[in-house]
Amino acid sequence: MTVANFQHSSSPTNGPVRTYEDDLRLAHVIADQVDSVTMSRFRAVDLRVETKPDHTPVSDADRTAEEVIRGQLQRARTRDAVLGEEYGSAGSGARRWIVDPIDGTKNFVRGVPVWATLIALADGDEVVMGLVSAPALGRRWWAAKGSGAWTGKSLAAASRMQVSGVRSLGDASFTYSSLSGWEERDKLNGFLDLTRQCWRTRGYGDFWSYMLVAEGAADIAAEPELEVYDMAALVPIVTEAGGRFTSLDGAAGPWGGNALATTGHLHDEVLVYLG
Repeated sequence: MTVANFQHSSSPTNGPVRTYEDDLRLAHVIADQVDSVTMSRFRAVDLRVETKPDHTPVSDADRTAEEVIRGQLQRARTRDAVLGEEYGSAGSGARRWIVDPIDGTKNFVRGVPVWATLIALADGDEVVMGLVSAPALGRRWWAAKGSGAWTGKSLAAASRMQVSGVRSLGDASFTYSSLSGWEERDKLNGFLDLTRQCWRTRGYGDFWSYMLVAEGAADIAAEPELEVYDMAALVPIVTEAGGRFTSLDGAAGPWGGNALATTGHLHDEVLVYLG
């Protein structure tokens, strides 16, 4: 089935509760196509890498992957807006797809397999669907509003996810990306104080930290500076798994420029250290 066959079936605002299963199926089809593109360029000897104005790397794979996503959305969701890392905003619909073609580009260009394509859908100010596809790890995670959070190789071969039941920092596993960002934002002392209270700390980094929280393998994930396309797809996966996702000032969703995801039980306590 091609992406053009997927028609938006959500109910009108004044009708029954909206569902986003068709959008999720579309995201899977797009992710399958993007995985083929990114894996063909991963560890390629002729991979082209440039430095963007913000001093972060971008490869030819990032740009091609986002072009594939945008092209498919233009055919299947003509009225929806799109926001992507490489090509910015297009369209003005209330529904907006938010995509990061390769989250973890620094890993990608160095041959580290921890990177993923992030595809999210926001309906107004609420992120209602998210998919994370990490083909070099052979993993995929997804969620739609009200449908739970899942992991597996396809919609037909998936297991439901649930955050852990950990309620004490002394039993908690805390995962993060790096120390430098916390220091640059004068939050390093709070960060270090939190690590001293936790049972275990590991720097898994990027999208993977949040997926580990959703799976129940970790209990806290946080980063001090992020863009909305780094976070949007993660939000429904964490929350549909029973967790909580906010900015460091406690505002729900991916709009605050940074992130904290927890089992929920630990959230307010962690905000005291990192907020």
